[in-house]
Amino acid sequence: MARRDKVNYYLDLAEVVSKRGTCLRRLYGAVVVKNDEVISTGYVGAPRGRKNCSDLGVCIREKMQIPRGERYELCRSVHAEANAIISASRDKLIGSSIYLVGIDAPTGEYVKNSSSCSMCKRMIINAGIEKVYIRDTHDEYRVVDVQDWIDNDESLEGVFGY
Repeated sequence: MARRDKVNYYLDLAEVVSKRGTCLRRLYGAVVVKNDEVISTGYVGAPRGRKNCSDLGVCIREKMQIPRGERYELCRSVHAEANAIISASRDKLIGSSIYLVGIDAPTGEYVKNSSSCSMCKRMIINAGIEKVYIRDTHDEYRVVDVQDWIDNDESLEGVFGY
């Protein structure tokens, strides 16, 4: 049996983490790794103590027909990247990588052209994370150098979505 490459191994972990998600639209999982050690994990879900969309049976953004990548302030959930960052100390985050997998909840397929939202991008930048690995298929992924998000600041042009 062939051994799984390390990047896909960490992406597989992020995919498993995504299964804890409670969003009715997208199930994301994130794993932060530094020096081949898992530092933290995160998935999409309402803040502790609040009801999840899966408990309520409704997504307010879906109900309002808000497009992907817009109006995240209306979302009940804390995003996977944010939860992973919250769960780690900054000294461990500096120079780390985050592995991200998004699953479309209704279809179970990978989210096409997945990326972090603008709020999560800002948190990733400030956390000192250097690389973002994003799963496209079971075996294919993209690597984002976080410096690119700093150098090519889409917020200067008012770009929505991801």
